[in-house]
Amino acid sequence: MISYTLVGFTVFLVLSALGEVAGWLPKPSTVADQALRFCDPALGFTLGWIYWLKYAMITPNQLTAAALVVDLWLDHERINPGVWITVFIIIITALNYIRHSLPSQIEYYVSTVKLLVMSGLMIVSLVLALGGGPDHDAKGFRYWQNPGAFAMSKEHMPEALFATCGAMSSATFAYIGSERSGVLARSPNVPKAMNRAIKHTFYRIMVFHLLGITLLGMTIPYDSLRSAFHPGSTAKKKAISPFVAALMEAGIAVLPHLLNVCILFFILSIATYDLFLATKALSDLALRNRAPKFLSKVNSNGVPVYALAASTCMATLAYLNVSQDSKMVFGYLLNLVTMLGLLTWISILVTHICFVRARKAQGISDDMLAFKARFGLPGTWLALVLCVFISWTMVFSSLYVQGSKIAVDPAKFMAAFVGVPAYISLYFGHKIIQKSKHIDPRDADFWSDKTPDSGSVITS
Repeated sequence: MISYTLVGFTVFLVLSALGEVAGWLPKPSTVADQALRFCDPALGFTLGWIYWLKYAMITPNQLTAAALVVDLWLDHERINPGVWITVFIIIITALNYIRHSLPSQIEYYVSTVKLLVMSGLMIVSLVLALGGGPDHDAKGFRYWQNPGAFAMSKEHMPEALFATCGAMSSATFAYIGSERSGVLARSPNVPKAMNRAIKHTFYRIMVFHLLGITLLGMTIPYDSLRSAFHPGSTAKKKAISPFVAALMEAGIAVLPHLLNVCILFFILSIATYDLFLATKALSDLALRNRAPKFLSKVNSNGVPVYALAASTCMATLAYLNVSQDSKMVFGYLLNLVTMLGLLTWISILVTHICFVRARKAQGISDDMLAFKARFGLPGTWLALVLCVFISWTMVFSSLYVQGSKIAVDPAKFMAAFVGVPAYISLYFGHKIIQKSKHIDPRDADFWSDKTPDSGSVITS
């Protein structure tokens, strides 16, 4: 709850900053284009590649999650996860190959089903917490006291700190992709579209994340043996989803399996869409001469086949499940994607800071903006500090208590922070090779291809 609240507030500030920049340029543009135009060509180049890498790496993460979902019915001892990974890769690649716009259309309709399922889950969770389940046990907030909110005894404060800070990774991962709302700046009514997008994101944070987690904490303890992530679980049927585990814990027979089917369907849908986003990002890089030109070539269906092939090759990292524990691989990929997402948010915030400075240097008043963030520049600086803080807390995801000593998991640490040297290398590599310089605020291009906007200022 602490982690989701803090990260949710950070996301709100990031989207406000993004909305102000995107609202000024209603024509189609990526966050990388905005960085290149208002901040630094090297930052634009770096952000473009990090954006592709994020979605290229989140695809194997989703495939790993799908393999874990199947474990409820057929565990890895009976069927190797590599079999499911192969089936899933074929499905999502085929859907991306049929037509370039198909994955986004699928995700649009599936999102409606997700909304209905999540709403139903919250109602069921409330009923179970009030004693309406088969066991007629009114749990209330019992699990908040016993076994408690933290996965350790009160005497072990270092473990409490690790648990709270380590949860930042999972919370941040849940919000990855929220910055896609910036594409709504292409709408004819920019202020209205951006205001609606950010408000919807705020409601999603409040209702589906915070309220959902609160209800979940009322229906199942963190140390439930039904959870696949419980290290000492000996239960025959273990669920990757805590909601499925909660339904099983309550003694409900069929509903957990129906929910597990829905979750598998949702994961494959978002994996298909993530592969689409990775393909599109790589193709856009090629079109802007920031990647090899052949990656932008499309077939008769409008699919950039070489970019799709390259992104699909990254998805094969999911085959690490064949020789490693799936939960371990999922954790590694989660940390990697989380850091790439944080680097994207930091870049968006830096771009907004440069945008505001350039706007003031050129005498562009707030009244001329199509969309204005409610907290302005102070909110952006606060979000930047929070992003850096959340990045720092990821150190704790690689720490654990062994006896009376604190130990480090080198693989987890590398997975969490390997994106940082990649980001730095791309940034300074571009500066050295292209000899690019930071854009002077007085020279930032505000007016090329600027679409006149008659809308009034709207704050987030």
